[in-house]
Amino acid sequence: MPFPALDPALLAALTERGYAEPTPVQAAVLEAETDPDRQGRDLLVSAQTGSGKTVAYGLALAPALLAEPGRLPPAATPLALVIAPTRELALQVRDELAWLYARAGGRVVACVGGTDPVAERRQLQHGAQIVVGTPGRLRDHLERGNLRPAAMRAVVLDEADEMLDLGFREELEAILDEVPAERRTLLFSATVPPGIAKLAGQYQKDALRLSVGAGGGRHGDIEYRAMPVAPRETERAVVNVLRHVDARLAMVFCTTRAAVARLHGNLLERGFSAVALSGELSQAERTRALQSLRDGRARVCVATDVAARGIDLPDLGLVIHAELPKDPETLQHRSGRTGRAGRKGVSVLLVPMNRARSAERLLAAARVEASWGPPPTVEQVRAEDDRRIAAQAGTLVAEESEEADLAIARALLEAHAPEAVAAALVRQLRAPLPAPEELTEMPRPGQRPGPAPRERGAGPRGAERPEERGGERGGERDGGAWFRMNVGRRGNADPRWLLPFLCRRGHVTRQEIGRIQILDRETHFEVAPYAAARFAAAARQPDREDAHIRIEPVAAERDERPARHVGEERRRRPRG
Repeated sequence: MPFPALDPALLAALTERGYAEPTPVQAAVLEAETDPDRQGRDLLVSAQTGSGKTVAYGLALAPALLAEPGRLPPAATPLALVIAPTRELALQVRDELAWLYARAGGRVVACVGGTDPVAERRQLQHGAQIVVGTPGRLRDHLERGNLRPAAMRAVVLDEADEMLDLGFREELEAILDEVPAERRTLLFSATVPPGIAKLAGQYQKDALRLSVGAGGGRHGDIEYRAMPVAPRETERAVVNVLRHVDARLAMVFCTTRAAVARLHGNLLERGFSAVALSGELSQAERTRALQSLRDGRARVCVATDVAARGIDLPDLGLVIHAELPKDPETLQHRSGRTGRAGRKGVSVLLVPMNRARSAERLLAAARVEASWGPPPTVEQVRAEDDRRIAAQAGTLVAEESEEADLAIARALLEAHAPEAVAAALVRQLRAPLPAPEELTEMPRPGQRPGPAPRERGAGPRGAERPEERGGERGGERDGGAWFRMNVGRRGNADPRWLLPFLCRRGHVTRQEIGRIQILDRETHFEVAPYAAARFAAAARQPDREDAHIRIEPVAAERDERPARHVGEERRRRPRG
């Protein structure tokens, strides 16, 4: 569907930018603008991030801004104000509105944190029809008298839910109280939680609600994948996903600065070109990191949710949730950074087996259908490497070569077999690729492991134990120390991830873990007596990733020998 009748200057700008037809959110806004019964009303629009909403509200502002067809009035006092949550988003909005209104004589000024406020004051004094900024800096200019709101006809709140999440409610209310009451208020938000609904009710009049894409349901251009992983193997899974999915740019989300720093360091050590974004970076460091992503010097961005707010990377093809989002809105915000402007994107949730039920509830609350499957294996990564290397080598061979290069090639073929020359090219193409990681195979949530092999004895109520190796070690295991952990069948406990988890958590080997008995809400397991003290000391100091899993010794009565034998042994034990 082509654009409806628009102002000639705006239509020419859209055509020049390659806009043949409106996106769904643009079509919804334009339909409201052309309907006489709804034209000029306040708008409350819920639409996915990256759906073209900047152009949508840019077009919606036109009736309030254009003094005559194709022309804006002189740039004296601002006519429209756009508020965005972050510096990056505000600068992107400024650039979008600048080209949209360039033919109409529009001038757009940005006021954001991290820049020189004196220079911004001079730009405001020079005049602009549209001002775009972040809440804190806009409030500062209003209080200092640099920004005069008397002539403002419209206010836009872009990504309003993010602004509330970042704690800007006070600044937003102070700004909205300053602008004229007789104005048009356009509120755009990926989701409409109660806080947004309250803000809309307070500052909008008879607002028209437009919900595009089921109000934040599944983004049609994003493929969701959920991958069960063993606890503490998340970073290894990140490596394999990055290596397997062919994305020019990828973003990996963590929940804390410490997790970002650790994962970023590990990726650099493995040979990935990666940058990190977290709250501890200065604005200059943040700008350099984003520029390295845009110009191709870096291909992976590890970020916290707050640090990634407002970032627009058009070529972002992969989002990895290294740590599960805290709520459905965060899942949508993270994932919505890919699959933009008609491009396809992939959103991967790495799900520790002890968090499987939480992940299923999260996906259900977000109305997202994810395909469950294991993370890529070493063999799958290498097979994908072979395919890409063959295609890359074919492209190089097909390119026209200069005579000097052909002379060297002839000399090489005279000295070496053709297969050896081709193999050398393949080695050079494979050399920069980071090595994939070995991962423990995990079952899908709800999938019960099959019957245990004959040599792996099973205890009561579904208990399993590693293969008995006999000899002295087996005899020691029979009298081992018993421990319990607060994860059972309801937490998807399974020996296939429990055994490697216990080894890493307790600094023991597989041979030092004996029987594993999985109950409904907890799991009991045996540790060789000579390793019990070492295991108990290490298990008391969990990593942040598995801090919710508690491990403690089981009382002596848990020993399967008859109680009288235990008592007789105690009576024979000398005092002191």
